[in-house]
Amino acid sequence: MPDITTIAAIATPAGQGGIGIVRLSGPQAFLVAQQVFRSHSGKKLSGQPGYTGLYGKVWDGDALLDEAVAFLYRAPKSYTGEDIVELCCHGGSYLTQAVLRACLHAGAVLAGPGEFTQRAFLNGKMDLTQAEAVMDLISAGSAQSARSALSLREGALSKKAEQITSDLITLSSHLAAWVDYPEEEIPEVTGQEIDGVLKKASAQLEELLSTYDTGHILKHGVETAIVGRPNVGKSTLMNALAGYERSIVTEIPGTTRDMVSDTVRLGEVTLNLWDTAGIRETDDPVEQLGVRLAKEKLSSCQLVLLVLDGSEKIMEEDLNLLVQMGEIPVITIVNKTDLGLPQNFDELKPRLGRTVFLSAKTGEGVRQLEEEITSLLHLKQVSGDSAVIMNERQRDCISRAAGFAKEALLAYEGGFTFDAVNVCVDDTIQQLLELTGQRVTDQVVHQVFSQFCVGK
Repeated sequence: MPDITTIAAIATPAGQGGIGIVRLSGPQAFLVAQQVFRSHSGKKLSGQPGYTGLYGKVWDGDALLDEAVAFLYRAPKSYTGEDIVELCCHGGSYLTQAVLRACLHAGAVLAGPGEFTQRAFLNGKMDLTQAEAVMDLISAGSAQSARSALSLREGALSKKAEQITSDLITLSSHLAAWVDYPEEEIPEVTGQEIDGVLKKASAQLEELLSTYDTGHILKHGVETAIVGRPNVGKSTLMNALAGYERSIVTEIPGTTRDMVSDTVRLGEVTLNLWDTAGIRETDDPVEQLGVRLAKEKLSSCQLVLLVLDGSEKIMEEDLNLLVQMGEIPVITIVNKTDLGLPQNFDELKPRLGRTVFLSAKTGEGVRQLEEEITSLLHLKQVSGDSAVIMNERQRDCISRAAGFAKEALLAYEGGFTFDAVNVCVDDTIQQLLELTGQRVTDQVVHQVFSQFCVGK
């Protein structure tokens, strides 16, 4: 690797804690750490094998800073593929900063965002999708998002991409050999072979592409609007899901006039909830503004919770709201079930779609709501070893690869020459190699790792 500097950074979150870790990586990591760390046993860090730890003290010149344990990892069997030392001192903003400053005084260079993981990528310890999964693991907000990120860190997406790439490279080399060396006794490329490989690759790429919405939901949560007529219990539902009094609740219709938002975790699903104003015709200019904002929110949400008042008859206004949702996924919540069910429910049930009976006041039915959301958004299909697209860069690479694969198939079916078909096949391969980072520009690498936190 051309960069021969030894980098250092604080690897633990800012603030007070039991332990703070200052990490060094690079060819001089042991020598730099040895200048600031002195073991109680008198052993030198540079003479120790990897995967060992020494107890001692950290110094900045003649100034004693703290007690610490130094853990050592020798190249290439380390996270970055370089020599690594982790100085574990007492956690706290002052001490960790002081230890880091001592390392910089001893010759280390402050690491940039994600530079440790970037070095791991450049040293072949992981591919680009696995590197991106590191930040997804750190930011995971639920067990399911953590499992998906761990699956990508273990190589689920890159293995899938490599399988498709391998089939296409085999086809491409066969096509190129057949075109370039017609006088050689090379087996003829059959139409069945071309058709089969391209159709299989197209189907696999489209399948991967279809996981993007799920990956986005796991990573960022579901933009969810709570809508309904005034006084049906929308704000009570908001408070029940949030676990505290987030919205004002009164018996006066039209209390909620502005949108109230919160992020809540419902089981393994993260909901970015918006409690909207009751949608109805009104002469109140302030309430009119709230209704307008509620309708605007519907255009950008991924899920709608349509709340009906279970203590009243289902109104035509309720059904009209359901129709207005169009293609947006909707779960109809019959609220206030502690007071009974609407008299005309059985009659109108077929028009309500997915329905959950719930009492926002008592919390009964929340578990059923969680199950319906998981089912509606197809989150049950995500297993621990699923290959799920988790960011826009991955989606773009796979989308372009799918487009080129489709072009290759159309070129073959249209009777174009093998040369023309192979150009599209090679373009598909290029996109997949960019996905995993095997062929990628420095600009893309910088963009990926600039989103990381310093110290990782």
